Amino acid sequence: MALSREQLAQRVAQELQDGFYVNLRIGIPTLVANYIPEGIEVMLQSENGLLGMGEFPTEETIDADLINAGKQTVTAVDGASFFSSSESFAMIRGGHVDLTVLGAFEVDEQGSIASWMIPGKLIKGMGGAMDLVAGADNIIVTMMHADKKGNSKLLPKCELPLTGFGCIKRVLTDLAFMEIKDGAFHLLERAPGVSVEEIVSKTAGKLVVPEHVPEMSFS
Repeated sequence: MALSREQLAQRVAQELQDGFYVNLRIGIPTLVANYIPEGIEVMLQSENGLLGMGEFPTEETIDADLINAGKQTVTAVDGASFFSSSESFAMIRGGHVDLTVLGAFEVDEQGSIASWMIPGKLIKGMGGAMDLVAGADNIIVTMMHADKKGNSKLLPKCELPLTGFGCIKRVLTDLAFMEIKDGAFHLLERAPGVSVEEIVSKTAGKLVVPEHVPEMSFS
């Protein structure tokens, strides 16, 4: 069965390490804050100048004046700091973010990503995505494996305008967790109940499948 938004966030959270500075983009990545494993401390950053985001707000904790770069309301943990967006981007461009989690429309087998616009549709703009993919070495993309019509979003070559070229190494979709290397997607894990055959059929780019592909586990 395909992963839910919450399960995607849970699986990403398993990749967090103690002491990490982590940038969470809008959408599914924001939910990662709700699933940080016990016993580790991470600092969550937003490009608009917040270091120390907390869990996604509930009706009781919501503060309309506290927002992330995508204008979503967020919470702040004890010890959080607030600063200008210029200082925030200096942190990103200086390579001080240990992990970036962002969404995408398309990713290709060379590790390129298209995440910021669909021609002909109204967009908010590039935002910080281009800086993030250029300034961070450790990036996880969370996305749907295919669109509503069943067309693959994992391609031989991105068809939409690029956010970054050859910068993505790991992709987590609602069907699989994959690494990108040597010009191909390498299947690492599959969602519970999802067959390797389904993943292969919905991956347009080159896919390397090992003999054994374990299912993801959620404790």
